[in-house]
Amino acid sequence: MKQLNLHFILAISLLITIIASCTKDDQNELLVEESLNNVVQDSIVSDSTLLQILIEEDDIIEQIKSGKIVDISGMEVPKDNPKKVYAHYMPWFQSKDYDGWWGHHWTMANKNPENIDENGKREIASFFYPEIGPYSSIDPDLQEYHFLMMKMAGIDGVIFDWYGSRDYYDYGIMKLATETFMWRLEDLGLDFSIMYEDRTAVQAVDLGYAPDAVTAAKQDFEYVRDTYMTSPNYIQWEEKPLLLVFGPHHIQNTSDWDEIFTVFPEQEKPHYATLWGASEPWVGDSATGEFAWIDRTHLEAHGHYYWHMNQPQNEDRLRIGSVYPSFMNYSELGGWGLQHDWQIEPDGGNIFVETLNYTHHQTADFIQLATWNDFGEGTPIEPTEEFGFMYLQLLQEYTGVDFTPEDLQTAQDLYFLRKEFSNDGNDAKSSSATERKKKNKVQQYLDRAYQHIKKGNMKRARFILWAIERFYKN
Repeated sequence: MKQLNLHFILAISLLITIIASCTKDDQNELLVEESLNNVVQDSIVSDSTLLQILIEEDDIIEQIKSGKIVDISGMEVPKDNPKKVYAHYMPWFQSKDYDGWWGHHWTMANKNPENIDENGKREIASFFYPEIGPYSSIDPDLQEYHFLMMKMAGIDGVIFDWYGSRDYYDYGIMKLATETFMWRLEDLGLDFSIMYEDRTAVQAVDLGYAPDAVTAAKQDFEYVRDTYMTSPNYIQWEEKPLLLVFGPHHIQNTSDWDEIFTVFPEQEKPHYATLWGASEPWVGDSATGEFAWIDRTHLEAHGHYYWHMNQPQNEDRLRIGSVYPSFMNYSELGGWGLQHDWQIEPDGGNIFVETLNYTHHQTADFIQLATWNDFGEGTPIEPTEEFGFMYLQLLQEYTGVDFTPEDLQTAQDLYFLRKEFSNDGNDAKSSSATERKKKNKVQQYLDRAYQHIKKGNMKRARFILWAIERFYKN
């Protein structure tokens, strides 16, 4: 790394040049972009070019602080394919670095992430390993990373796996995690919905939180109505909010569901989708559709689902297709016992290709990706050590976005730099005042990179990250 005094001299020289040659603040950014049109690699970008970018970003940061510039929420991503794509999302992970302990969705009964192998991988309860390592769902850096990757893949929103409104087991932590995502969803223009796990209503009765399962479910739905459905980003389908249930597996009486749905005014009654084959016998008229999932018979089950949903009596019912990469449940190896006696191996990515390109999806109202990050059941499409960006690249082709694998890498680099220059944790607290000041400055630049990604200025974002790599890393 070159000496800092050389950087300082170059910076001052560039600043003088900029001030002398420009009459408006925003001209600087345009001049830099014009000069970088043919630059594609970090190794061939000069120190002076990268320093000029940081100087310009310093000016923008000061204007933001003074209120002269306001960053706008939302990230517009044009798609060639109009089919809506939503990712089923698990907000149930905890990490020692962020939460102070390893949650059981990483450990199950017998795995210890404190054990690290010769390749630097922690021991987790999964056949697959996240490229960024095991994480915490409430970590804002993680949320930024996940949702940027989703936007770049053409994903329109998330469907949160949701275990009710009460604080028992780890359900309260999961509810809190879900709610920490709200501002980031709105900031990036992603929509969201709730998939209810009706087992929680029965558990609430067993633990003394409610007199009966119907009352417990009504209280949960009131919470969804008042807390989530009020968000401008809550998924609307045909001008009604969308609510889903994984099952139902426990409340299986149509009159019970009729009573549960009295918490909604008739004109605001949501579209309610059940697991395939569960709406007619157990939910009745309160259900307006069904979603496909994962089955041991793979595409045979999907063929039956679409045949059933395309019958004349189901013509107006909501159809939700399912796309998944594999099903590799780790519960038996993780000490939780055998939960499934079958599995679907990824077949080098072919399972994802088969389900993504399944021809019957053309009759589906939208697609649910099952899942973004269920590592325990072996269905994650988020970047893993085993498959990298492959699933997201396939989604980019399917959705028809302009983003590239290089752009995905930029978002991942942003995450890694967030962590490297974090001012949280014991290491940061024990660092010197100078070191903390440096980290604060880097985080400001990373905020600017995030804003450029939101606006689609990927080259600018990439150059900011390169500048940090070159001038601020030890």
